[in-house]
Amino acid sequence: MSVERLVTRKSISKEEDKYNISLRPSTLKEYIGQKELKEKLSISIEAARRRNEPVEHTLLYGPPGLGKTTLAHIIASEMNSKIIVTSGPALIRTGDLMGILTNLNRGDVLFIDEIHRLSTVVEEFLYPAMEDFKVDFVVDKGAFAKTINIPLQKFTLVGATTRAGFLSAPLRNRFGIHHHIGFYAVDELVKIIKRSASILDTKIDDDATYEIAKRSRGTPRIANRLLRRVRDYVQVKSDGKITKKLAILALEMEGIDEKGLDELDRKYLRILIEHYNGGPAGIESLAASLNEESDTLQDIIEPFLLKIGFLKRTRQGRKIGDKALAHLGIKKSNSLQSSLF
Repeated sequence: MSVERLVTRKSISKEEDKYNISLRPSTLKEYIGQKELKEKLSISIEAARRRNEPVEHTLLYGPPGLGKTTLAHIIASEMNSKIIVTSGPALIRTGDLMGILTNLNRGDVLFIDEIHRLSTVVEEFLYPAMEDFKVDFVVDKGAFAKTINIPLQKFTLVGATTRAGFLSAPLRNRFGIHHHIGFYAVDELVKIIKRSASILDTKIDDDATYEIAKRSRGTPRIANRLLRRVRDYVQVKSDGKITKKLAILALEMEGIDEKGLDELDRKYLRILIEHYNGGPAGIESLAASLNEESDTLQDIIEPFLLKIGFLKRTRQGRKIGDKALAHLGIKKSNSLQSSLF
């Protein structure tokens, strides 16, 4: 998949990461959306403060781009602690994790992104660190091998994953707090875009803000990315103020329609309709037709199409939704109707 796909929820460049960091809220009060999660998390943080203890180990799960990393930084900020950031794929050997754990101070936050991708050896090494704040390190080999017990400072592990089902039960059970992060409502994205525009010193009217928000697929990362592209367009084509008309022109130029679909989304839907008569079709067949990995379809394309009712996932396979036919301007033929019902 092209790294330039604007509506992907994953980060597309290091430059974008720096851009997002500049827009990242640092406190729960500044954080927009996820009302129930914020309330629960604020209680956990305040309770930990009053006990003068670190926050319990916290698992954050949900689709990419919804604020898991931001919340990890907020937990550290609210607790006046340092945060150390790493990821599951980066921790290849136990020694990699050992160096991080032994350098943690009391109350520090260790954030592991994509924690479901930890190797089994590293994951099992993490268990006693989470439970008893100690690690057992084996030195030498064979008859000379001996285990050294190393105590650790009490810390908070924040794990983030887009695939909670891939976590092993022993690891999942060692987290005291579990929070699911869901898609954002349009009115929440409107507030996020207004805040970001203010930080970027960009003028934008209410109608333009709404236009960008409704095409952002319920995802703050996409909303900020689209705002950035629209801002660039307006600075070149106009006087720098973003209006609804200019926002629509900029987004249409990028191939993003009023529902937030791009060309790959529309291609997925058309192939399902034209090649498979609306379904049902297996994920591997669709992946082969699109020349994409099946994981890419399941993780990147399908979640939003399912959310807005454009796609149905059944035991027999994927089926097109009536809303998708209407959006694409395709009339339901007799053969298509019989395949769907």
